Amino acid sequence: SSGINAEYGQKPNDLSALNLMNDAAKGVMSNLQDIFMAYGQSDEYSFVFKRSSTLYGRRSSKIISTVCSMFTAHYVFNWGKHFDQPLIYPPSFDARVVLYPVVRDVRNYFSWRQADCHINNLYNTCFWALVQMGNLSTSEAEKRLNGTFSSDKNEMLFSEFSINYNDVAEIYRKGSTLIWGETACDDGRTRKILQLLTSDIIGDSFWLEHASQLDNSLSDPQ
Repeated sequence: SSGINAEYGQKPNDLSALNLMNDAAKGVMSNLQDIFMAYGQSDEYSFVFKRSSTLYGRRSSKIISTVCSMFTAHYVFNWGKHFDQPLIYPPSFDARVVLYPVVRDVRNYFSWRQADCHINNLYNTCFWALVQMGNLSTSEAEKRLNGTFSSDKNEMLFSEFSINYNDVAEIYRKGSTLIWGETACDDGRTRKILQLLTSDIIGDSFWLEHASQLDNSLSDPQ
């Protein structure tokens, strides 16, 4: 979706753009319920199919084309809910399939994506603070941040702009996670619903708290 955020988004983060991405992901998961978990940040989304899925005979080309086209369709369909201005050109997304053999690989993948979210957002928060509040040019801000570590960026935000990075909304720092949950109906039955979370997924807490929702789909073969 290169160019979409640059054209429409607020800096350093645009909640409307992220909510649109989340709606598109919800649309995919609602139609393809073999997907048991998804994670999104910036202009990307990752979907994980349960190990037992036989969707399209597990043909990667069919899965890629369906998920990517469905995500794009829901993105366009939901655009008007989040933005007043019309699209000025058709958005597009690319996709690929990766097969992970064990649970640890899946968790490592999600840890990598959430760590990437944090690194990018911390940099962007500093960059746009320097530009918008520090009156630096974009090239000056880039030069100022060159070679800095996370601790340097946190100190810069707090000492120069009174921004505590830990107070930045979790959806910006940690991204969005979608999993299936259940809700009670009036007739006493339960139905599946999608839960949107913005919590840490690197540590064990998330995986332990939602073990009942994830274990059957993630469990390694005996």
